[in-house]
Amino acid sequence: MDALSDVLRGIRLTGAIYFDVRASEPWVAETPPGPKIVGRLFPGSDHLVSYHALTRGTCWAGVVGEPPIRLSAGDVIMFPHGDPNVMCSAPGMRERADLSRYRQPRDGQLPFTIAMNGSGADAGANFVCGFLGCDARPFNPLLAALPRVIHMSDRENGALSGLVRFAVAESREPRIGGEGVLGRLSELMFIDLVRRHLETLPPDRTGWLAGLRDPFVGRALAALHQSPERGWTIASLAREAGASRTVLAERFTQLVGLPVMQYLTRWRMQLAANHLVGGGDSVAAIAERVGYDSEAAFSRAFRKAVGTPPGAWRRDRQGGART
Repeated sequence: MDALSDVLRGIRLTGAIYFDVRASEPWVAETPPGPKIVGRLFPGSDHLVSYHALTRGTCWAGVVGEPPIRLSAGDVIMFPHGDPNVMCSAPGMRERADLSRYRQPRDGQLPFTIAMNGSGADAGANFVCGFLGCDARPFNPLLAALPRVIHMSDRENGALSGLVRFAVAESREPRIGGEGVLGRLSELMFIDLVRRHLETLPPDRTGWLAGLRDPFVGRALAALHQSPERGWTIASLAREAGASRTVLAERFTQLVGLPVMQYLTRWRMQLAANHLVGGGDSVAAIAERVGYDSEAAFSRAFRKAVGTPPGAWRRDRQGGART
């Protein structure tokens, strides 16, 4: 099992490309904090990732209050932690974010086309804005491993620029199924950015992503995600990873930041949370599915990790998804 792919499924990643922007100088566009708009864009998700792909011109972008980064056509900038961020034609520009823009379309058609400071016919900059909703709780090891800002350049007709070109073409010439296509493209761009970030990590970097590329920890993570319900012990996992128990335990904690068994428990809670929200199985059935012999033991572990019993979590999350 590819641990990254499993985590992406387990955190219920959902993407959409919301805005196709054509801007003439001077211009500024500000994205509000993720918690303010995630429910508007992705009901049922509790975390928002935003990114912007510049397809023409140059601009400046960054987290509000932090030094901006200069972007050129072909650049993509992502904000994994939902920080408020700003794009503008010159450094230091600000505007009040318009929350009314962040909504699900009444006609089901995305993206919204926006012309800033003019008709857009003579736009000096074009960019698309994408968003992804996902679960941050009970456990999302990927988010904790990502920085506040990821900036990637892909000006040599690589895979990322191909996805962006496809997204722009799809957004400007709507076809049947276009919203679904754009949503998948948004998710693919996110995954590609994460993989490229992983490839650029220095050898001494720690964190969950660094653990994926370690020969022993990577095999251990793959085994845990392949069979999370299995009655793993340090000894059985060490055999799977081809390391001694001591080496695996030390390397896993050093790189991932959690002891092996604590990581497994937290991931089981994430899977259980998905089952609770996404289906009608009983708590006892879900407990067995994620590796617990008794409903009582599972309920204690879930409450310790999440702060509420499984049944209350189900009611709260299903109610939030309907509002």
